[in-house]
This record gives sequence, C-alpha cells and structure tokens, in this order.
Amino acid sequence: MNKKKQKRYDTAYMNMAKEWAKLSHCKRKQVGALIVKENMIISDGYNGTPSGFDNVCEDDNGNTKWHVLHAEANAILKVAGSTQSCKDATLYITMSPCKDCSKLIHQSGIKRLVYAKAYKDTAGIDFLEKAKVEIVKLEDE
Repeated sequence: MNKKKQKRYDTAYMNMAKEWAKLSHCKRKQVGALIVKENMIISDGYNGTPSGFDNVCEDDNGNTKWHVLHAEANAILKVAGSTQSCKDATLYITMSPCKDCSKLIHQSGIKRLVYAKAYKDTAGIDFLEKAKVEIVKLEDE
C-alpha cells in the first residue's frame, strides 16, 4: 500500500479506536484499541474492569484499580478466544502501550503499532522497537 493510502487508513482506524475509547467507564483515561489484519478489523477493546466486575475503574483516591485491563490487552484477549490470529496484524491504540502490554503485543505476533498519544513511560515503545515492531505515531491533523 502506498504511503498516502496507508495514512488515510491509519487515520480512519485511529478515529474508530478513539470512538471505541468512549465506551470505557474509566474516568482518568479512556483508551481504545483495534486490531486490523489484511484490512479487516479482527478485534477491538477499551480499558475497563474484567467481565462480571463493577465498572468502576478508580478507587476512592482516584487511582486506577489494579485489576483494570488495558485496551490492547482486552483486544488481544478477544483474539485469543476466537479463531483469528494477531500474527502480522496492526494494533491501533489511542495511547502508547505500557511495558506490560508491550510484551503481550510482541508475543501475540503484532508487527505494526499505530498510536495517537504517548504514555508517560516510554519503556513499552522502546521494547517494541527492540522487538522490531514497526511503530507509527499518528500526528493529530
């Protein structure tokens, strides 16, 4: 795919991930993710509590509860429960991954990561670059 067309697709998928983020019940950060393979969305996710738990993501002090799942982890876990595979897929995420999620991204076979905002800790991006995952920071238009 040529660069101009790829940028159009990247922007469209990122806009969808931003819409998906709005489904999150988290107050501090709402993050959305899409996994795309061969121009087809194979999974989606947003940050939130595990199935069957109360949708409150923060404790009384405003800190995120330890059991809240990150958007990319939710999307990868959905694929794990399906017949699809993340091998050679692209992950679109509204915020760059933390170091724990970066391990899941690499291990799942995702080969390309497109993100909108940078997370405070860049260790996840640094790890993925070392793992030879293509990283694209999508600048806001």
